[in-house]
Amino acid sequence: MDSLADFQSRVVLVLGDIMLDRYVYGEVRRISPEAPIPVLRAQRQRCVLGGAGNVAKNVTALGARAILVGVIGDDAAAGQVQEAMGGADSGISFYPVTSAGRPTTVKTRFMSGAHQLLRLDEEVSTPVVGELAEALLTAYGEALALADVVVLSDYAKGVLSDTVLPRAIAMALEAGKPVIADPKRADFSAYARVTVLTPNELEVTAATGLLAADNEGAVLAGQAALDASGADAVLVTRSEKGLTLVRRDAMALHLPTEAREVADVSGAGDTLVASFAIMMATRAGMAEAARVANVAAGIAVGKPGTATVSHAELERALHRQELLVIDEKFAGLEVAQSRIAAWRRRGLKVGFTNGCFDLIHPGHVRLLGKARARCDRLIVALNTDASVRRLKGPTRPVQNETARATVMASMAAADVVMLFDEDTPLELITRLLPDVIFKGADYTADQVVGGDVVLANGGEVGLIDLEEGFSTTNIIKRMAEAPAA
Repeated sequence: MDSLADFQSRVVLVLGDIMLDRYVYGEVRRISPEAPIPVLRAQRQRCVLGGAGNVAKNVTALGARAILVGVIGDDAAAGQVQEAMGGADSGISFYPVTSAGRPTTVKTRFMSGAHQLLRLDEEVSTPVVGELAEALLTAYGEALALADVVVLSDYAKGVLSDTVLPRAIAMALEAGKPVIADPKRADFSAYARVTVLTPNELEVTAATGLLAADNEGAVLAGQAALDASGADAVLVTRSEKGLTLVRRDAMALHLPTEAREVADVSGAGDTLVASFAIMMATRAGMAEAARVANVAAGIAVGKPGTATVSHAELERALHRQELLVIDEKFAGLEVAQSRIAAWRRRGLKVGFTNGCFDLIHPGHVRLLGKARARCDRLIVALNTDASVRRLKGPTRPVQNETARATVMASMAAADVVMLFDEDTPLELITRLLPDVIFKGADYTADQVVGGDVVLANGGEVGLIDLEEGFSTTNIIKRMAEAPAA
């Protein structure tokens, strides 16, 4: 994916509640004589960034740069926050605002093996106001000029107060920076005018009063959240059910979870927000950003504790996904008929085109793109090798049917790729009955094989203007005439 290569040049500004996640590991061998509770014999501990800090840490792990702005105390835990960032080479630029009367938020988890026995929270969550709020906004304003996108990481610990939140949003929008808000408030109007709101299922249900347990409910709740916040989009994260992207100007997008094994869901939301923000910083579309974020979150939940996802891990997972998508596009007749039936139940328009597609050239690409733009789903049928030889002669095809089908399946315009062994796809068209059949405009409607069948079924024939100067036969001829190197 081209956007991944741009990660290293992108900067994500994270403003929000910084926490220190402390883990104390040990073993339990007995019950306390003082009370019916286990006695944990501590053996080791580790500290990692939590809250807004974990978002920033995920940003850098994914290969981008982060600026972290927030409030810390004048205490030992603040020093541990600095250490957890990893030093000058961590990729995080830290703009801390220190408050002597407000301790650094620390969450200590006591662990026996993989089991959490107890969590201890040390925090003050009163709203940040007055001089502290002004100092925070000053630091934020300095950092804003260096960033491509802003994440507001709200953990309800007081940093994104009524004093700070609306001004932070206004400053970012005035600077032309997209704003992604991960909300904790039940009143989404507090995040007015953000670009994207990223509530989870419980949060969007609490804020809208609409149950987001299934796809339909998630869309309705997302639309209500759009109305309440004035956002451009709402990304509803739904745990094991995946996520739903609701936008003002497009159909809702549902993505199933990418998690293969779930070890720990803590911190996965931070990974999703971080990866989504970086994709937005690369100017990727929201749908593409959501798909990448969904994959990243799927990796995160497979790791224990508060964890990050690396750029290499994301790249490998996306590559595997691309291979799976290619494999899933191949279909025989029964599978294709089943998919068409499912598409029609959703009111989608099904298109069909066919050809040898021996050497894909710009003319093919444009024809397929124009066809796909005129329908909701496009089936591409390819002649088998035997069929091509009968039509084109013994020297064709240049690429065998497996290679041709693989190349075709890798193209975004093709939703299903099929093979047919006959000289024409008439039988296939008769069995599939697409809503529209596409052919190049060098044909007339009455010359299109299967066109009469489609028209008789209430469909249409679409003729696509061809790009001049592109021909597989001419490419092969030029290759044959080219002098040997």
